[in-house]
Amino acid sequence: MRFASLYRSTLLVIALAPPWAHASTPAVIPPVPSNAELAQLFTDDQADRQVPSDVAIDWETVSVRDDRREARVKELLAADALHTGADFYHAAMILQHADTPDDYLLAHDLCVIAIGKGEERAKWLAAASLDRFLINVGRRQRYGTQFETRRSHLPARLAEVDPSVPDSLRREMGVPSLAEAKEKEAIIARAFERRKAARRK
Repeated sequence: MRFASLYRSTLLVIALAPPWAHASTPAVIPPVPSNAELAQLFTDDQADRQVPSDVAIDWETVSVRDDRREARVKELLAADALHTGADFYHAAMILQHADTPDDYLLAHDLCVIAIGKGEERAKWLAAASLDRFLINVGRRQRYGTQFETRRSHLPARLAEVDPSVPDSLRREMGVPSLAEAKEKEAIIARAFERRKAARRK
Protein backbone atom coordinates (compact mmCIF):
# COMPACT_ATOMS: atom_id res chain seq x y z
CA MET A 1 0.00 0.00 0.00
CA ARG A 2 2.78 2.41 0.90
CA PHE A 3 4.47 1.79 -2.47
CA ALA A 4 1.19 2.25 -4.35
CA SER A 5 0.55 5.54 -2.55
CA LEU A 6 4.04 6.80 -3.42
CA TYR A 7 3.54 5.76 -7.05
CA ARG A 8 0.25 7.66 -7.26
CA SER A 9 1.88 10.75 -5.75
CA THR A 10 4.65 10.62 -8.32
CA LEU A 11 2.14 10.40 -11.16
CA LEU A 12 0.23 13.37 -9.74
CA VAL A 13 3.35 15.53 -9.62
CA ILE A 14 4.20 14.63 -13.20
CA ALA A 15 0.64 15.32 -14.37
CA LEU A 16 0.52 18.73 -12.67
CA ALA A 17 3.92 19.89 -13.91
CA PRO A 18 3.73 22.64 -16.55
CA PRO A 19 4.81 21.79 -20.10
CA TRP A 20 8.02 23.81 -19.80
CA ALA A 21 9.14 21.60 -16.90
CA HIS A 22 9.64 18.71 -19.33
CA ALA A 23 11.13 20.72 -22.18
CA SER A 24 14.83 21.03 -22.63
CA THR A 25 16.39 24.46 -23.09
CA PRO A 26 15.93 25.41 -26.75
CA ALA A 27 19.06 25.77 -28.79
CA VAL A 28 20.04 29.34 -29.62
CA ILE A 29 19.82 29.80 -33.37
CA PRO A 30 22.43 32.27 -34.61
CA PRO A 31 21.08 35.07 -36.82
CA VAL A 32 21.32 34.52 -40.54
CA PRO A 33 23.77 37.01 -42.09
CA SER A 34 22.66 39.20 -44.96
CA ASN A 35 23.70 38.23 -48.46
CA ALA A 36 27.04 39.94 -49.15
CA GLU A 37 26.64 39.81 -52.92
CA LEU A 38 23.25 41.52 -52.74
CA ALA A 39 24.68 44.18 -50.45
CA GLN A 40 27.41 44.89 -53.01
CA LEU A 41 24.90 45.02 -55.87
CA PHE A 42 22.90 47.54 -53.85
CA THR A 43 26.00 49.63 -53.13
CA ASP A 44 26.90 49.67 -56.82
CA ASP A 45 23.34 50.62 -57.77
CA GLN A 46 23.40 53.61 -55.43
CA ALA A 47 26.91 54.68 -56.45
CA ASP A 48 25.77 54.96 -60.07
CA ARG A 49 23.15 57.50 -58.98
CA GLN A 50 24.85 59.44 -56.21
CA VAL A 51 27.11 61.77 -58.14
CA PRO A 52 27.92 65.46 -57.62
CA SER A 53 25.18 67.81 -58.84
CA ASP A 54 27.49 69.27 -61.48
CA VAL A 55 28.23 65.83 -62.98
CA ALA A 56 25.91 64.44 -65.64
CA ILE A 57 25.01 60.78 -65.24
CA ASP A 58 25.74 58.62 -68.26
CA TRP A 59 22.37 56.85 -68.24
CA GLU A 60 23.21 54.67 -71.23
CA THR A 61 26.12 53.13 -69.32
CA VAL A 62 24.15 52.93 -66.08
CA SER A 63 21.29 51.21 -67.90
CA VAL A 64 23.59 48.40 -69.03
CA ARG A 65 24.81 47.90 -65.46
CA ASP A 66 21.24 48.04 -64.18
CA ASP A 67 20.23 45.23 -66.55
CA ARG A 68 23.03 43.04 -65.23
CA ARG A 69 22.18 43.76 -61.60
CA GLU A 70 18.48 43.09 -62.16
CA ALA A 71 19.20 39.77 -63.85
CA ARG A 72 21.48 38.71 -61.01
CA VAL A 73 18.92 39.67 -58.37
CA LYS A 74 16.34 37.47 -60.08
CA GLU A 75 18.83 34.60 -60.13
CA LEU A 76 19.46 35.00 -56.41
CA LEU A 77 15.74 35.19 -55.73
CA ALA A 78 15.13 32.00 -57.72
CA ALA A 79 17.95 30.30 -55.79
CA ASP A 80 16.29 31.20 -52.45
CA ALA A 81 19.34 33.26 -51.49
CA LEU A 82 17.41 36.10 -49.83
CA HIS A 83 16.85 35.68 -46.09
CA THR A 84 17.05 38.91 -44.11
CA GLY A 85 15.06 42.12 -44.28
CA ALA A 86 18.13 43.83 -45.71
CA ASP A 87 18.36 41.20 -48.46
CA PHE A 88 14.79 41.83 -49.60
CA TYR A 89 15.24 45.60 -49.36
CA HIS A 90 18.43 45.54 -51.41
CA ALA A 91 16.80 43.38 -54.07
CA ALA A 92 13.73 45.64 -54.18
CA MET A 93 15.81 48.77 -54.64
CA ILE A 94 17.58 47.27 -57.63
CA LEU A 95 14.39 45.97 -59.25
CA GLN A 96 12.52 49.24 -58.89
CA HIS A 97 15.16 50.73 -61.18
CA ALA A 98 14.03 48.33 -63.92
CA ASP A 99 11.68 49.39 -66.71
CA THR A 100 8.67 47.05 -66.62
CA PRO A 101 5.51 47.07 -64.46
CA ASP A 102 6.14 43.45 -63.47
CA ASP A 103 9.53 44.37 -62.03
CA TYR A 104 8.04 47.31 -60.11
CA LEU A 105 5.36 45.04 -58.67
CA LEU A 106 7.98 42.45 -57.73
CA ALA A 107 9.98 45.19 -56.02
CA HIS A 108 6.87 46.12 -54.06
CA ASP A 109 6.34 42.49 -53.01
CA LEU A 110 9.94 42.28 -51.82
CA CYS A 111 9.44 45.45 -49.78
CA VAL A 112 6.41 43.95 -48.06
CA ILE A 113 8.52 40.97 -47.02
CA ALA A 114 11.37 43.24 -45.90
CA ILE A 115 8.99 45.27 -43.73
CA GLY A 116 7.68 42.06 -42.20
CA LYS A 117 11.26 41.21 -41.27
CA GLY A 118 11.73 44.55 -39.54
CA GLU A 119 13.45 46.53 -42.31
CA GLU A 120 12.10 50.06 -41.80
CA ARG A 121 13.88 51.45 -44.87
CA ALA A 122 11.58 49.38 -47.05
CA LYS A 123 8.49 51.42 -46.14
CA TRP A 124 9.27 54.37 -48.40
CA LEU A 125 10.41 52.02 -51.15
CA ALA A 126 7.17 50.03 -50.88
CA ALA A 127 5.26 53.24 -51.56
CA ALA A 128 7.58 54.33 -54.38
CA SER A 129 7.56 50.97 -56.16
CA LEU A 130 3.75 50.81 -55.97
CA ASP A 131 3.50 54.36 -57.35
CA ARG A 132 5.85 53.47 -60.18
CA PHE A 133 3.84 50.35 -61.01
CA LEU A 134 0.53 52.25 -61.04
CA ILE A 135 1.85 55.00 -63.31
CA ASN A 136 3.23 52.45 -65.75
CA VAL A 137 -0.15 50.70 -66.05
CA GLY A 138 -1.93 53.99 -66.69
CA ARG A 139 -3.25 54.72 -63.21
CA ARG A 140 -2.71 57.54 -60.71
CA GLN A 141 0.00 57.11 -58.12
CA ARG A 142 -1.12 56.82 -54.50
CA TYR A 143 1.66 58.34 -52.43
CA GLY A 144 3.15 61.08 -54.61
CA THR A 145 6.70 59.78 -54.83
CA GLN A 146 7.08 59.96 -58.60
CA PHE A 147 7.85 62.91 -60.87
CA GLU A 148 7.60 62.83 -64.65
CA THR A 149 9.44 64.66 -67.43
CA ARG A 150 7.27 64.73 -70.54
CA ARG A 151 9.35 67.16 -72.59
CA SER A 152 13.02 68.06 -72.43
CA HIS A 153 12.16 71.76 -72.49
CA LEU A 154 9.83 71.43 -69.48
CA PRO A 155 10.66 70.72 -65.83
CA ALA A 156 9.71 67.47 -64.13
CA ARG A 157 6.20 67.52 -62.71
CA LEU A 158 4.57 65.56 -59.91
CA ALA A 159 2.69 62.70 -61.55
CA GLU A 160 -1.06 62.71 -60.92
CA VAL A 161 -1.89 61.59 -57.38
CA ASP A 162 -4.96 59.72 -56.13
CA PRO A 163 -6.68 62.29 -53.86
CA SER A 164 -8.29 59.59 -51.70
CA VAL A 165 -4.98 58.70 -50.02
CA PRO A 166 -4.55 60.70 -46.77
CA ASP A 167 -1.29 62.17 -45.52
CA SER A 168 -1.59 59.99 -42.42
CA LEU A 169 -0.94 56.97 -44.63
CA ARG A 170 2.00 58.71 -46.27
CA ARG A 171 3.44 59.46 -42.85
CA GLU A 172 3.25 55.80 -41.83
CA MET A 173 5.13 54.86 -45.01
CA GLY A 174 7.84 57.47 -44.48
CA VAL A 175 6.62 59.53 -47.44
CA PRO A 176 6.41 63.37 -47.44
CA SER A 177 2.96 64.94 -47.33
CA LEU A 178 1.25 65.88 -50.58
CA ALA A 179 1.91 69.55 -49.83
CA GLU A 180 5.62 68.79 -49.42
CA ALA A 181 5.61 66.89 -52.73
CA LYS A 182 4.06 69.90 -54.45
CA GLU A 183 6.64 72.18 -52.86
CA LYS A 184 9.35 69.89 -54.23
CA GLU A 185 7.73 70.24 -57.65
CA ALA A 186 7.96 74.03 -57.33
CA ILE A 187 11.62 73.81 -56.28
CA ILE A 188 12.37 71.63 -59.30
CA ALA A 189 10.64 74.14 -61.57
CA ARG A 190 12.62 77.08 -60.15
CA ALA A 191 15.91 75.21 -60.51
CA PHE A 192 14.99 74.31 -64.09
CA GLU A 193 14.30 77.95 -64.94
CA ARG A 194 17.61 79.04 -63.40
CA ARG A 195 19.53 76.51 -65.50
CA LYS A 196 17.67 77.58 -68.62
CA ALA A 197 18.43 81.25 -67.94
CA ALA A 198 22.10 80.44 -67.34
CA ARG A 199 22.33 78.71 -70.72
CA ARG A 200 21.04 81.83 -72.47
CA LYS A 201 23.92 83.92 -71.14
